[in-house]
Amino acid sequence: MDLGVRWKLHGDGRTPAPGAVVRPDERLSWPRTFGLGAQHVVAMFGASFVAPVLMGLDPNLAIMMSGVATVVFLLATRGRVPSYLGCSLSFVGVAAVIRAQGGTSSTVTGACFVVGVALFLVGLTVRRFGARIIHAAMPPIVTGAVVMLIGFNLAPVTASTYWPQDQWTALLTMLVTGAAVVCLRGFWSRIAIFLGLVFGYAISWAFDRIFGRIHSADASGEVTDHWRLNLSAVERADWIGLPSFHGPTFQWSAILVALPVVIALVAENAGHVKAVGEMTGDPLDDELGTAISADGAASMLSTAVGGPPNTTYSENIGVMAATRVYSTAAYWAAAGFALLFGLCPKFGAVVAAIPGGVLGGITVILYGMIGLLGAQIWLNARVDLRNPLNLVPAAAGIIIGIGGVSLKFTDHFSLNGIALGTIVVITGYHALRAMAPPHLRTEPLLDAGTSAYDDPGDRPAGA
Repeated sequence: MDLGVRWKLHGDGRTPAPGAVVRPDERLSWPRTFGLGAQHVVAMFGASFVAPVLMGLDPNLAIMMSGVATVVFLLATRGRVPSYLGCSLSFVGVAAVIRAQGGTSSTVTGACFVVGVALFLVGLTVRRFGARIIHAAMPPIVTGAVVMLIGFNLAPVTASTYWPQDQWTALLTMLVTGAAVVCLRGFWSRIAIFLGLVFGYAISWAFDRIFGRIHSADASGEVTDHWRLNLSAVERADWIGLPSFHGPTFQWSAILVALPVVIALVAENAGHVKAVGEMTGDPLDDELGTAISADGAASMLSTAVGGPPNTTYSENIGVMAATRVYSTAAYWAAAGFALLFGLCPKFGAVVAAIPGGVLGGITVILYGMIGLLGAQIWLNARVDLRNPLNLVPAAAGIIIGIGGVSLKFTDHFSLNGIALGTIVVITGYHALRAMAPPHLRTEPLLDAGTSAYDDPGDRPAGA
């Protein structure tokens, strides 16, 4: 059985020939391959470490399981789809809602585990019936609206939790991160979030030395005098050790909040497979179902031990586009480096010590980019918002999702926010489409193989 773990040496093993690319089944020399693997790990640093911190999960375990997830994905796709799987930012809003309802880390990972199961089953369905079934059930108007309400639902988290901890650090971090995203080029633009974190760390340390303790809300929301950057946990952490594992617990209320993220993950995987296929010249439409199932299986494995769910990372597509190296050997190397980082508790403690003000500045941009990605999906698919069939369900679902509108059924069960908004968009669109006059139903669905993403650069960091 071909598992895609045999690679031919490309040319002289140094650099791709002019106009050529290093294909997934090829590699450069091993030293260069390991160097590229390290570059892939650095490229996903920002989002893959910020996401578990925002979700309240162990960043060491997150990075370790991202390596495991990448291995699972590469084996499942038999090395045809070069990809790195890191913690998905789409779940950050889900985690915030679940914790606001009194959920624990186990509740969060339990809900995400069920999403992984659902994604796995969607992938099997696509393998059986083809990609058209996705586009029929989730046309661009639906996908875009769900991605938008997931992103914008996070706005209160930034406004009420992170920004108030240190508004001036948040403002400076936001400005520097935004400038890095816009002004930097090539590899540096792919790690703009990471650079923003480094700046935020540095400015927080400097402000502590210049101004002393700050009087503001801390991470728990209590207003106290405290240091912006507290590295006491870093000093106590060991250099080598296992991360903190825990099992999932399952609550229906949390599961219903998390399930809509399946739509965003399907869109992300479809975009990734399409982009890689175009860049390598190898049509990969037949691998879409396998890729989706592999992502689901990897997320199930990660959340089963207390890690976050995973998704394919656009930052790493950018690295491939810049280097013209699509070798899966580099991703195996990246997975190995991730496993090593996961075994360093001191490294995880550094990540967990990110000041709240820094997260405030980062998330203002990051959450907004996730939400506006929904608008990008509409633009790419040329969705006509003048058509009431598109406008009405999207408008209602987005307002419900962003505003946290609640629908109470019993004293112990209600639907609200992301879950209710998604249900309104999906069921509203298909119900109205069944009743609409013919001239409103003439807008075609996406053809099989067409993605919501036309370009790998359309996706925000870690989306």
